[in-house]
Amino acid sequence: MSDRGYRRPRPLSPLREHLRDTFWSAPTMGFVCVFVLWLGASAVDEEIVAVLQREEAYDELGSLIAFVQDAKTIVTTISSAMMTFIGVVFSISLVAVQMASGQLTPRVVRIFVRSRISKLTLTVFLATFLFSLLVLTSYESEADPRRVVSVPLLQSMLTLALVGLSLLLFVVYVSATLRLLQVGPVVDKIARDSFRVLGRMPRGPGGPEGLGPETGRVVHEGRAGVLRDVNTARLVRAARRQDVVLRLIPRIGDFVVPGTPVLAVHGGAVPPRSRLRYGVSVGVERTLHQDLAFGLRQLSDIALRALSTSVNDPTTAVQCLDRSIQFLAALVHLPLGTVHHRDRSGRVRLVQEGPGWEDLVDLAFEEIRWCVAGSPQVSRRLLAGLDDLLLLAPEERKQPLVRHRALLVQAVERAVPVAADREFALLPDRQGIG
Repeated sequence: MSDRGYRRPRPLSPLREHLRDTFWSAPTMGFVCVFVLWLGASAVDEEIVAVLQREEAYDELGSLIAFVQDAKTIVTTISSAMMTFIGVVFSISLVAVQMASGQLTPRVVRIFVRSRISKLTLTVFLATFLFSLLVLTSYESEADPRRVVSVPLLQSMLTLALVGLSLLLFVVYVSATLRLLQVGPVVDKIARDSFRVLGRMPRGPGGPEGLGPETGRVVHEGRAGVLRDVNTARLVRAARRQDVVLRLIPRIGDFVVPGTPVLAVHGGAVPPRSRLRYGVSVGVERTLHQDLAFGLRQLSDIALRALSTSVNDPTTAVQCLDRSIQFLAALVHLPLGTVHHRDRSGRVRLVQEGPGWEDLVDLAFEEIRWCVAGSPQVSRRLLAGLDDLLLLAPEERKQPLVRHRALLVQAVERAVPVAADREFALLPDRQGIG
């Protein structure tokens, strides 16, 4: 990478990212908030009763008791029906997610899991159910205004407000779930997530001073899995305190097993294990938090499934190519490859390998190119995309694009015996076959 525009990476928050990959964290926080809300509303209701009793406004208090007793029927109905409603809604949602993963790729399930509207809807539904149960405990059998302690007026109103919010979120949630079944919104979501990763990527200077001889290695301890995140700020601090340079051996997205080296140490002793703890995060699958190539991987998977003989949907493959080409066009002038992270004094402390330009081009086009011989729509779109990228790419980045174009032409010429059909399949068209 060049020295221009070096931007220090944001401090990684593994806890925040891992909570986004779970479906229990938002409802748990919702339960806590609901309990606090109920305690506050109960205190307000008790204060209202106390004020009216001190002022001897027993007629007004009696009216409130009558109103709340009528509202109790509604609250009881809500509490009994809410869990059934939640079960039906999310059963339908799971079927929709299963259909989307079968039609596109299983990796689209992460879109549902990380969806804010999905978590918010589940949280509000469960919060409404829990709040209605808590409100039912506040109702008293005492009807005498002089002896009553609490009249859950505010609690009943809040229950009705939560029901209204639940209905509103239900409409929004169904709309968002239906969009998950459509190819366009899914590939657009993947592309937008990929551009967010690109926006968070550090701009690291290349060509640093020599790393010096390797003086030690740190092996991976813990469970096997995919390298998902690197806490660059923590590793840079550990290297600075030890006055060494750390080099990350696997790349983001690589599968690591216990006992294999993850860090190489240059220029001194290995930092204490306590300082390196939580420096890397391993999980069961890749994420888009720091993985620049994962978006292209998902787009390629969707395109490959669409081009399979069992699906035969070249238009979906074209939509994936549209986004892959868009993403590569944004990368064409950016520095890629090795990133050198520096401390505050400007010294290199962490060296991290990343995907290069040729790696990303191969990921976007190689597997798809093997499947396009019988699909002129895809071959025409791929040729048009390669030609567009060749116009944008600097001279040093044209070679992978030229190679893929030549191989695509050769594959079509071998697979299509009729000259007119070959000519049609090799005509660049940004819509494939409009």
